[in-house]
Amino acid sequence: MSSFLAGLLVGAAITAGIAAVAVRLGAVQPAVLTPASSGSVVAASDDRTPRLLRLSHNLNREHPVHLGLERFADLVLDRTGGRITIQIFPNGELGGETVTLEQLQSGTLDFAKASAAPLGSFSPDFSVFSVPYAFRGADHYWAVLNGPVGREILASLDGRGLHGLCYLDAGARSFYTAKSPILGPEDLRGLKIRVMESETAMDMVSAFGAAPTPMAYAELYSALQSGLVDGAENNPPSFYSSRHYEVAAHYTLNEHSRVPDVLIMSAKVWRDLEPSARAIIETAAAEASAYQRDLWTERTAEALDAVRDLGVEVRSTDLEDFAAVVAPLRASYTGSRTGELLERIDAVGRGGG
Repeated sequence: MSSFLAGLLVGAAITAGIAAVAVRLGAVQPAVLTPASSGSVVAASDDRTPRLLRLSHNLNREHPVHLGLERFADLVLDRTGGRITIQIFPNGELGGETVTLEQLQSGTLDFAKASAAPLGSFSPDFSVFSVPYAFRGADHYWAVLNGPVGREILASLDGRGLHGLCYLDAGARSFYTAKSPILGPEDLRGLKIRVMESETAMDMVSAFGAAPTPMAYAELYSALQSGLVDGAENNPPSFYSSRHYEVAAHYTLNEHSRVPDVLIMSAKVWRDLEPSARAIIETAAAEASAYQRDLWTERTAEALDAVRDLGVEVRSTDLEDFAAVVAPLRASYTGSRTGELLERIDAVGRGGG
């Protein structure tokens, strides 16, 4: 063997030995195939490597949902020993909910909070939450969300580039108006009511005889102020924290729907995480959901007291009168997937579900 060839072989052996030691010491991560790689060879995420993940939502920093998300971020930071930091972008800074959901699918955003209403465009199962009077009250609502039906709906995001983590309380939605009060369902006829981007929500408003007007939440204050819309529908904490009481002095507690918020992660980012990091995120999400639910109850009572003090006329009403008007809409789902889910939801607490 020539001295030249012998030198090449010795050099290769030394290089291989150094690389092996580097891998064992963690200086170099071996290239492996991951589910997110779509067949490409990429470096697997190491839970020892610090990561900064971004979370987007469209509410302000005082909103109980934001506070629940802060608790989630704090838990993840603490339990990963500072390896995963979640930076929260409120107030729609990174875009509206539909935009951020699309960013999750592409992997350009890590987490987002979205209402179940626009999620219906990504997974039809979520449309059931916008069906009026699908729940008998708050206890029934949470029994469904925390039970098999709720978990099945959350899991329906899998395979769509999204990974559902938990539900967040968004309470009961009721109507509020700028000029005339809603004393009964007939008072909605002919009014322009802002709704979320949900076909089911638009059908519900149409069933009351009003004109559904979908628009971004950030545009609603000026639309109420200018008369572009006559009213809207939302829960008490959102009505208060958005300052919509400044341009809408009438709030009727008809509680036509309970549409939860949902904490969602990009499926691409989720797959790239180590199993230990995934477990921490799932546990933190469940604990943050329970914390936010308790906070929501407190903030709802505080919000109603606050807007009353600010001059808003808050009215209770007969829920059955409103439910009777939209009963044909609910019946129209019979035989569909939404109709099946409604039947299963109704069975929860009645010896079924």
